Amino acid sequence: MPKVVLVDSGGSNLGSVQAALERLGVNAPVTGDAEQIRSASHVILPGVGAAAVAMQRLREQGLVELIQNLRQPVLGVCVGMQILYAYSEESNTPCLGVFPETVRRLRPAPGVRIPHMGWNQLAICNEHPITQGLRGAHAYFVHSFAAPITDSTLLSVDHGQSFAALVVRGNYHGAQFHPERSASAGAKLLENFLGLES
Repeated sequence: MPKVVLVDSGGSNLGSVQAALERLGVNAPVTGDAEQIRSASHVILPGVGAAAVAMQRLREQGLVELIQNLRQPVLGVCVGMQILYAYSEESNTPCLGVFPETVRRLRPAPGVRIPHMGWNQLAICNEHPITQGLRGAHAYFVHSFAAPITDSTLLSVDHGQSFAALVVRGNYHGAQFHPERSASAGAKLLENFLGLES
């Protein structure tokens, strides 16, 4: 059984991510304790809110360098994914720098609502064990900022523009959508993530 922890990044979705994992039979404590995070088999960095607030929370707990150097599978969710990037245009926030790019504000366009809220179909860019069973699936999004499509992008989505929905770089993974609110597709993503090995 994987030993999963949720990093206490201050996001309001901590409880719902916990509940989604419990539905898979996994008890994942929320923690800001460095040793507990370091000894976990899988680390999830949730986040709902603002990049600057999440980064401040990590700095206050002394977790920035720890998260940057984890060796086990890591999954950032929503803002938790965005702060894995070098920089966010949201409040001009320097982030963790695991991915070198900048997260940018979604561009308004006719018929395109910002924030992006609702269900969208995922498109496969690159195959990976974490994408198994997700081709053509629909997932739930709530955000105003997004990461660009690069070689690290596994799944993309279109909402007035195309952007990264699921990314990977080494042992770090990021989902812009909310697996805890994405029904069977979200459960499948979490199941795939828990199946990854260090």
